[in-house]
Amino acid sequence: MSSNALNPPAVISLEGVGKTYKRFAKPSDRFWQAVWPSAFRSASQTSAAEANEFVALAPLNLQVRPGEALGLIGRNGAGKSTLLQMVCGTLNPSSGSVAVNGKIGALLELGAGFNPEFTGRENVYLAAAVMGFSGAETDALYESIVEFSGIREFIDQPVKTYSSGMYVRLAFSIATSANPDILVIDEALSVGDGAFAKKSFERIMQLKAQGTTVLFCSHSMYQVESFCDRALWLDHGQVQMEGPAAKVVAAYADSLREESKSSSSATLASVRASGGASIAIDASDVSTAAIAAALGVARITNIEVSVDGQTGRELEAVSLQSDVSITVQFESDPALPCPTFATGFALPDGQIFTSAYNLFDGIAIERDAQGRGQATVVFEKLPLMKGRFSIGAYLFDERALHVYDVVLQAATVVVTQPGVHQGFVQLPHRWK
Repeated sequence: MSSNALNPPAVISLEGVGKTYKRFAKPSDRFWQAVWPSAFRSASQTSAAEANEFVALAPLNLQVRPGEALGLIGRNGAGKSTLLQMVCGTLNPSSGSVAVNGKIGALLELGAGFNPEFTGRENVYLAAAVMGFSGAETDALYESIVEFSGIREFIDQPVKTYSSGMYVRLAFSIATSANPDILVIDEALSVGDGAFAKKSFERIMQLKAQGTTVLFCSHSMYQVESFCDRALWLDHGQVQMEGPAAKVVAAYADSLREESKSSSSATLASVRASGGASIAIDASDVSTAAIAAALGVARITNIEVSVDGQTGRELEAVSLQSDVSITVQFESDPALPCPTFATGFALPDGQIFTSAYNLFDGIAIERDAQGRGQATVVFEKLPLMKGRFSIGAYLFDERALHVYDVVLQAATVVVTQPGVHQGFVQLPHRWK
């Protein structure tokens, strides 16, 4: 096999690419800097002008290979969107060079590229022309774009009347309509409803399987780790880490946990319940907007946690002796594949300590004709040592990639132990 086959040329190549903005004390300074830069930046003003420079993205080198999925992670303002805009050509770098080999389909900030006065139909043709499609090519793709978007009844209305979800539906449909060589997805996809989000990820997975290169920017660490081959962690415009997605996500999560420990305002999402043996869940009971937005095609309706047959919200267990049972009931669209159920124990700071998925354990969940189902997992002779652990429940799609619904802190288990062993878990061992 040739070396070129083993290492195909990069479809995206960034060499020393950075972005710096100048901040001016008053609008007239910006004008004089543009029309007479040599006079404006006199020797006496140089240091002050440099002090007012804002580095949105420090110079970096990046190579992305064909068919690779690269995840971009980091806090808001880290430079992720700046990097994506320079790859897409909607923003010029202050330094370095950007080389892109292939047709780009991009979903950047909400409604970017749309004329709010134009109808959805007119914006389809406008966006397609910007992407390089001829009128005939757009005619051939138009029906599939509208069908996938699911907003046919509004397609002849001005897009300024659209909701944010409708914007995303149409923009995503256009961006992925003609099997682009490179697909760029920014945070905007997160505002879509649950049903469309699942359909979108299905299409993204299909494009990736066909060899499309994907740049995926998201705050969902689970999706980045599950979907992406590599990840790039940015913080204040600086590259903190680059490498296999699992390693980078783990390092970023550690950083967030360290930050949360020093912040007294950090809170965990929880389900409001009045107590009792089980929790009946309603969309209004979930305290995180992002979780509520994820609902759409499957939802958790009831959770019951028991220790040695005793149910409740706060339970006591004995290490290596007690059995913990977690039962979740859910509703789902019977026309879609059965969802995946997962549950786990979390530490007081919210870090998931251990988890179980029916998918990865090879266990099928049965549903009735209306899409209602139930799953129970039992942790026998709980190996956790003394401490407080919260139990959460998660409902994913059939691949355990897209999140339908989440309930954190469904119950708390207080573990006691007869000995003085230290740590979180007792591992099987023997003495010789």
